[in-house]
Amino acid sequence: QVQLVESGGGLVQAGGSLRLSCAASGRTLNTYAVGWFRQAPGKEREFVAHITWTGGVTYYADSVKGRFTISRDNAKNTVDLQMNSLKPEDTAVYYCAAPARAAKSGGYFYTRSWYDYWGQGTQVTVSS
Repeated sequence: QVQLVESGGGLVQAGGSLRLSCAASGRTLNTYAVGWFRQAPGKEREFVAHITWTGGVTYYADSVKGRFTISRDNAKNTVDLQMNSLKPEDTAVYYCAAPARAAKSGGYFYTRSWYDYWGQGTQVTVSS
């Protein structure tokens, strides 16, 4: 059984930074693509960022491009999301997700259905 666990959420003022981490038990993340999504109250869960299984390519939603950075820490078996210049509209529960198949790539990685495993989420609140 694969379990993903997010950490690092919290309350921060606008303009501040947070670093989220996604850890896995039951598998190594080193050969799996990972995505970050977020869901604000009353809204659909939306794509935030994706990193390929090689770690060589990253993708971002337009709303976070230039402010967020997704990266791998293979030594820690985590995928992190560095969030800078946070805005109140970034307030949401943030989820990491991974597919069941190693080395999966391409396709609609910005959609929820591309992923098979999800964490429980971590709350990020940005005050104005």
